[in-house]
Amino acid sequence: MSDIRVRKRHRLREKEVKALAEEMANNLGVEAFRPGEPVDRAESTDFDILFINNVAEGMIYQDKVFLTVRGLLRHRPQRASVTVDMGAVPFVTKGADIMGPGIVDADPAVRPDDLVWVKDINNGVPLAVGVALVSGEEMRERSPGKAIKNLHHVSDKLWKLDED
Repeated sequence: MSDIRVRKRHRLREKEVKALAEEMANNLGVEAFRPGEPVDRAESTDFDILFINNVAEGMIYQDKVFLTVRGLLRHRPQRASVTVDMGAVPFVTKGADIMGPGIVDADPAVRPDDLVWVKDINNGVPLAVGVALVSGEEMRERSPGKAIKNLHHVSDKLWKLDED
């Protein structure tokens, strides 16, 4: 049983879903919500969770809409991605912040405070969602220090929420 607290879950109106879908399309270039799909929003400890067909596929962090790792696996967006080398993978999947030297490539359009998703270099599989601390260009330079604050990763509480 996952120990993430989900409170005040409620169904969103079609107008609200449409606004979230447009923001998601602008940020990631994917259509996360199909017309008529039931979308619920719930509060959790660190961010709000969007349940699409009862699966936690979206999140809202500081008023920014993004996909969870499950949502990323389903939709595979091309934008806002950061690629890490295989040496970083075990740390990222345990919730560590992403350090500059482990980054191999990054979307140059990424700006500080943007939400980004992290994938591995070999398979391109989504590993985590985080907040960019530096720009995509700076990430490509592999400068030392933290580049991304890890918010949600594979095998964390939010991931396990859908396994219950």
